[in-house]
Amino acid sequence: MSATSPIRWPAEAIWEAVSPLLPGFTVEVLPTIDSTNTELMRRARNGQCEPTLLVAEQQTAGRGRLGRVWQSDVGASLMMSLGLPLAPKDWSGLSLAVGVSVAESLQPVLPPLGANQPARVGLKWPNDLWLGGAAGDRKLGGILVETASFVAPQAVYAASAPGQASTARYVVVGIGINVLPRSPEGMSMPPGSLQEVEPGLDAPTALQRIVPPLVAMLQSFAGYGFAPMQPRFAARDVLQGRAVTLSDGHTGTAHGVGDDGALLVHTAGGMQAITSSEISVRPTAVPPV
Repeated sequence: MSATSPIRWPAEAIWEAVSPLLPGFTVEVLPTIDSTNTELMRRARNGQCEPTLLVAEQQTAGRGRLGRVWQSDVGASLMMSLGLPLAPKDWSGLSLAVGVSVAESLQPVLPPLGANQPARVGLKWPNDLWLGGAAGDRKLGGILVETASFVAPQAVYAASAPGQASTARYVVVGIGINVLPRSPEGMSMPPGSLQEVEPGLDAPTALQRIVPPLVAMLQSFAGYGFAPMQPRFAARDVLQGRAVTLSDGHTGTAHGVGDDGALLVHTAGGMQAITSSEISVRPTAVPPV
């Protein structure tokens, strides 16, 4: 898609699918912005806590985990943030649950392993979408979940657990996905793209596939947490059984994730449950992400 071709976003179709679940829900598409996550957090700090899907055709200061930059040309990536009040019993594992929802929307059935099969959409703890296949490991996209440091207004709709008072925080779920192939220059890991998963899949189509199931998952997460999602994460866990290196220098073997979303790593000191979002984990056989 060229930079001059208008992108036809399915804003109305997404609104019709989601608004019955989220009263007051709106969809906004902006030609350019610094960061969709940053914008929704700015609004939340100003008391605007309505459920909002914000899509940017171009970001000038997109952010990833640990402050990494995410920028893209128009049409080359899907860049979106979903903000809504949420009141789960436990926040643990939320970014993993988001990853499961997105991966399943993009590729509902994992293809069998094999050189002639499409790339497999997998999940790397805690918040990356990876492609696996004959071309090796490539990063398809990333997820950045942020919560506002205040309680959202009670009057605003919030998904909460059954029987639980609606003391919600405003959560912003940011998702960035490579749609078109991009140059690996300056990257520590080769990038993958949706074109490898499904030729012809563009950003608007991917957006429409992702958002309604994501909203439903977030509402389910509010009531039941990550535990029901754990087997679905395990089916796409790219670290399972692989040697990994922690950012503190320790090494071990990844053994999946627990019911709370913690990464289980068997090290020389025994099994460790890694929960800190400040710890970077990578397979020892590939460059750091």
